[in-house]
Amino acid sequence: MTIRSIAVWASCAAMLLAGCQREDKDAPLAVAGRLVVFNYRVAKASYLVTLRRQGDLPEGSMVETRFENPAGGAPLVTRSKIFPSEHNVVLESPALHCVVKDRPYTVDIRVSDAKGNLIQTLQTTVKSSEDQSILPAKPLVLGAVYTKNPEVFKADGSTDFSPEAGCRP
Repeated sequence: MTIRSIAVWASCAAMLLAGCQREDKDAPLAVAGRLVVFNYRVAKASYLVTLRRQGDLPEGSMVETRFENPAGGAPLVTRSKIFPSEHNVVLESPALHCVVKDRPYTVDIRVSDAKGNLIQTLQTTVKSSEDQSILPAKPLVLGAVYTKNPEVFKADGSTDFSPEAGCRP
């Protein structure tokens, strides 16, 4: 290869990479990851959204997150402070019920300063690779030392791993 052809290829590569850059590069936060977490030990499902810090935020910034409720009804809302030392901000929903496999659920995120002035809004969706029927209706364990739940592990030796009832298919 000649120097000229190397320069042409390098120029093309630079233009392609420049075209791949995000339009929101000036925004302080960006969605870095999202998933549905099933914790079978405590029979809980929740959304987990991770935001990556890519810019400065004022001291005392807050994030309000509205998670679509898989069971229907009002969104599940959380509010939390963003600490200056956090490089990633992790947003977790309250417990979910009736999660359906491969259905996208909306997550709306509002970032504001300490006075409540809006800094940024983000919207994403979260999809589960499983539905909630994989979880038992009751926690398998209780307490910090993971004591077997007597409602699941019965005294007569039987077990009740039945899923949560009342969810529509």
